[in-house]
Amino acid sequence: MPRFLRQSVPDVILIEPDLHRDDRGFFLETWQRERYAESGIDFDFVQDNHSHSAQGVLRGLHMQVHHPQGKLVRCIEGEVYDVAVDVRPGSATFGQWSGATLSAENFQQLWIPQGFAHGFCVVSENAQFEYKCTDFYAPGDEITLAWNDPALAIPWPVLDPSLSEKDQRGMSLAEVREHLEKVAR
Repeated sequence: MPRFLRQSVPDVILIEPDLHRDDRGFFLETWQRERYAESGIDFDFVQDNHSHSAQGVLRGLHMQVHHPQGKLVRCIEGEVYDVAVDVRPGSATFGQWSGATLSAENFQQLWIPQGFAHGFCVVSENAQFEYKCTDFYAPGDEITLAWNDPALAIPWPVLDPSLSEKDQRGMSLAEVREHLEKVAR
């Protein structure tokens, strides 16, 4: 049976799968509706994404406002440091984050609920990253939280990351809060 471990922000869950290895290789389940539902991950996934990135790439911290996505993520090649930041207005853990090292070696997954900004950076030479999403990608609905906001103080393992233009222009946590409160009115 997989283990479902609540993280420092309790709605974020690290999943350690039940891995079966032998001289032929390995086998594991990466999703099983009933088991995951029993542990609080009871959602319909509508889209799967797959990215490939080189060492030093940092993607994030992204979220969608009107079409929030819950994400079940895993690294299938290489290693990444994955982060989820609670940006749910009114949440007792607003602005807090959880991070985990996900790799092709540890087979772990991370559940990131709706209302969280999500990002990762690649620490290995390359990484392939997959995620299941609870809503469709809506590019006009996406906002970016600054990966290096001092209010978050995330200890990214990459000092000078390679960033997209969008990720270079991320909003501060205070700006994200203001934006989300304005949208909620």
